[in-house]
Amino acid sequence: MRGPQVYPDGMIQLPTNYQQYLSAQDQHVVDAIRPVLMQSAADQKYGVRVVYNPGATGHQAHLDETLPYGTIIEDID
Repeated sequence: MRGPQVYPDGMIQLPTNYQQYLSAQDQHVVDAIRPVLMQSAADQKYGVRVVYNPGATGHQAHLDETLPYGTIIEDID
C-alpha cells in the first residue's frame, strides 16, 4: 500500500476557482484546506468539498467524487 502523495507547491497550478476561494479566506482556513486542493489539482479527477464544523475542528476539506474537477463547494457538518 502506498503512502500519501506529496505535491510541491511550485509544480501544481490550482484552478481559478480554487485560487479565488483561497484568496477570500483567512490564513488558518488556507492552511487547513490547501493540501486537499493541491491533491485535487494534481489528480484532476474530483472537486473539493469544504466542511465547516463550528463545534470541533473548524474547516476541513476532502475530495468529492460527485463534484467535477475544479469545483469547490462549502458545506456545514
